[in-house]
Amino acid sequence: MPSEYLDEIAPRLPLFADDTAFSADAILDHDSAVVQNPLDIAPVTGARSQRVGVGDINCYTRAGVTVFRGDSMQFYDQWETPVVIISDGPYGVGGFRGDPPNSHDLAAWYAPHVATWSKRATPQTTLWFWNTELGWATVHPVLLRHGWTYRCCHIWNKGVGHIAGNANSKSLRKFPVVTEVCAQYVREPEFGAGGVPMSMREWLRYEWERTGIPFSVTNSVCGVRNAATRKYFTKDHLWYYPPVEHFERLVLYANEHGNPSGCPYFSSNGIRPMSGAEWARMRAKFHCEVGVTNVWTAPAVRGSERLKSKSKCIHSNQKPLQLIELSIRASSDSGDLVWEPFGGLCSAAVASLNLGRNCASAEISDEFFEIAVERLKNHVVKSSHKG
Repeated sequence: MPSEYLDEIAPRLPLFADDTAFSADAILDHDSAVVQNPLDIAPVTGARSQRVGVGDINCYTRAGVTVFRGDSMQFYDQWETPVVIISDGPYGVGGFRGDPPNSHDLAAWYAPHVATWSKRATPQTTLWFWNTELGWATVHPVLLRHGWTYRCCHIWNKGVGHIAGNANSKSLRKFPVVTEVCAQYVREPEFGAGGVPMSMREWLRYEWERTGIPFSVTNSVCGVRNAATRKYFTKDHLWYYPPVEHFERLVLYANEHGNPSGCPYFSSNGIRPMSGAEWARMRAKFHCEVGVTNVWTAPAVRGSERLKSKSKCIHSNQKPLQLIELSIRASSDSGDLVWEPFGGLCSAAVASLNLGRNCASAEISDEFFEIAVERLKNHVVKSSHKG
């Protein structure tokens, strides 16, 4: 984050000098309330939290959705662990103060954020990274370097109606651009044995080998013809995650019939076997809606959804709620927490409100923060949006 931004917001958002903080749950319980007096919220210890300015509103909360004024780097440590991260930050087009003029500087700009996301994320976390094609390609190596695993690139196709009337293809020497991308990433769980790091696939096979039981037995244990040996314990690219019920059967059989000297098997701590609930948390949530592909065709935001001041659009790149809601529905459940580090007009916060998710958003611009707060205050949640 540019240093001038930090200098700008630091006087406005003082931190407590000690380790006293305010419970995120207490803040999120203040439905439809602007929190102005931190003494109204029960303090907790062991964490550091952003102080809410008296006489200067620095956060607003409605139904578990909170928008903070300031740089998200100041808030990450106080936010609870995310299940979803919606990143819609700089594109490297000089579109606003702090947005690099080109994509070359994007990797350095995003690096501290990506590093923090990696520390706070779990295997259940999905990152949705919005950008131009070139911007995403520039930041992709940073994401990989910090342990994110690429899943898919989704294309937002705005259609021919998005072509500007003055787009001169002969001068630009390229076809008109009507797309952006939203790349999906997850965090792979970390396994190991004897100090040797392993992938989930390697660890599963290693643990069964330790039992001394033939791999062929795994099929009958799971109640399948050959799926266990062909998929759950294969060494090649055809491997995939054993469903929870099959994992539980394998764990029970291994610990009852395996070599007693090696117990416990399939343990993450060496004390007891991993439970089915713990195994379920070893991968990101994903709910695939019928008919949805990686090409998202939707026009640029228009009509009543587009926020304007008189006839001028307030934000140059407002995202359609339908696309933000799609990604949140796909990767979370009701009550899960969504992070929106670069709020802008805080569309992810609005989408979370619609879907019954909690959300922590941050916006560094005073203007956009205040507009986002008004947007949340006045938003009418339609029951049909819940999902």
